[in-house]
Amino acid sequence: MDAEMEFSCEVKWKGKDLFDLVCRTIGLRETWFFGLRYTVKDTYAWLKPDKRVLDQDVPKDSPITFHFLAKFFPEKVEEELVQEITQHLFFLQVKKQILDEEIFCSPEASVLLASYAVQAKYGDYDPNFHKPGFLAQDELLPKRVLMQYQMTPEMWEEKITAWYAEHRNIARDEAEMEYLKIAQDLDMYGVSYFSITQNKRDTELLLGVDAQGLHIYSPNSKLNPKKSFPWSGIRNISYSEKEFTIKPLDKKKEVFKFYSSQLRVNKLILQLCIGNHDLFMRRRKVDSIEVQQMKAQAKEEKARKKMERQILAREKQLREEAERAKEEMERRMFQLQDEARMANEALLRSEETADLLAEKAQIAEEEAKLLAHKAAEAEQERQRLEVTALKTKEEHRLMEQKMREAEQLAVKLVEQSERRSKEADHLKQDLNEAKDAERRAKQKLLEITKTTYPLVAPYSNPPAPPGPDSMEMPLEMATSYRLDFKDSDMKRLSMEIERERLEYMEKSKHLQDQLKELKSEIESLKLEEQQQQAGLYNLRGYAEPLYVPHSNRNSSYMAQMAFFEEV
Repeated sequence: MDAEMEFSCEVKWKGKDLFDLVCRTIGLRETWFFGLRYTVKDTYAWLKPDKRVLDQDVPKDSPITFHFLAKFFPEKVEEELVQEITQHLFFLQVKKQILDEEIFCSPEASVLLASYAVQAKYGDYDPNFHKPGFLAQDELLPKRVLMQYQMTPEMWEEKITAWYAEHRNIARDEAEMEYLKIAQDLDMYGVSYFSITQNKRDTELLLGVDAQGLHIYSPNSKLNPKKSFPWSGIRNISYSEKEFTIKPLDKKKEVFKFYSSQLRVNKLILQLCIGNHDLFMRRRKVDSIEVQQMKAQAKEEKARKKMERQILAREKQLREEAERAKEEMERRMFQLQDEARMANEALLRSEETADLLAEKAQIAEEEAKLLAHKAAEAEQERQRLEVTALKTKEEHRLMEQKMREAEQLAVKLVEQSERRSKEADHLKQDLNEAKDAERRAKQKLLEITKTTYPLVAPYSNPPAPPGPDSMEMPLEMATSYRLDFKDSDMKRLSMEIERERLEYMEKSKHLQDQLKELKSEIESLKLEEQQQQAGLYNLRGYAEPLYVPHSNRNSSYMAQMAFFEEV
């Protein structure tokens, strides 16, 4: 099942000669379970040991192909299979029959059997070595089981690995034996099936031959036999051409007959019945000396291997413990190295922190000195500002006094202005009266002139002009003289009014200049006071201001300035 070998066969060799050569080559001593099988037409046959190889119905190919397989199966594998090679060959053949679905196996049993097959192939499960996907190339489950459930190969592998991990410390031969112990409980294990008919009316049935006896099945069910004939209850089996007869040991029971259409199949059925019956009777007898020696050797070999496995397991355990101790020591060493490195880093950080703290302390001391110096300067500045504030208060008092004087002066100027205004009104009234009188005088003079010229007109000659010596002034000259007199008074009066107006304008301009100068002084004093208060507040920080805000006083200033501007 796991190798292919080629032999040179002599012409006179019998089947037993070739079979013994193969058994010697592979080291097999439990030869009674096995045989050489070959394919002929649509069926198979077993090489007969007492007949020459080339005289049998073997294929005429070159080379001739035979399959070394188990022909008969034991009833209890753990008791009958002695050699390890025998167990291995049975394991390989039963595993192939389960995967090829020649033996029906439930999904649960298939997964468990697959886990033992993996244990036999890979040994103990190691998660560091057996990574997911390590079973991707292995055929472990029948296709019918894979198609029955909608599961991915990864999911099946996970289920098999879960069982596989529990088989730790199980050797290969033990895993294969556990596989066979589970498989021998399956209904189709070790059964060879043949198509038969119970009578000539062709009622189709199946005949099953195994280590327990003969079984009759319906064509659609190979699991539960309709009738069974154990080897212990069969007295005789005979066949004549196509007819088989099973005679029970109990003569009261009915003889069972069945028919097979092929002669070659009938011979095969007879061979299997004879072989299984011989093994059945052999198991009930005392073992031969050869078998006893084989079992003793196998027992010693198993004990030796068990001891070796125990020693190996102990050495493996000690090695694993040593490796774990080594890993623990390395881990501890790395941990100590990390701790030492962290301690060195912490020491360096502490030294750096100490230097930094010393530097900070020095800087803090310098800052303290600087702050003390600044505090002293701030105190001096505060005192200077207090003195300045006192001076400012005195200046404010003087300024208020000046403002009061300016108010008084403004009142006086207003009164004088009103008085001058009244005088100007009187003068204007006098001027208007004078102008009215002049106008009336001129009108009267015109009237007089009109009344005089008509009286002179009848005379033929005009009157002679007065001489230089004449003291008499004509009327027109007298009138002109009076008019000139009036004009000179008016001019003089106008000049006086103009002079007083100019003086008033000059005084008003001078007063406006004084008011502007006073306003600029007040603004500069206010700005200086605000700057001094801001500087004092910034120096003292949390201290209260030296002066109360001059909002009320400023409002009085603004009112006074508005009054001056109005004036």
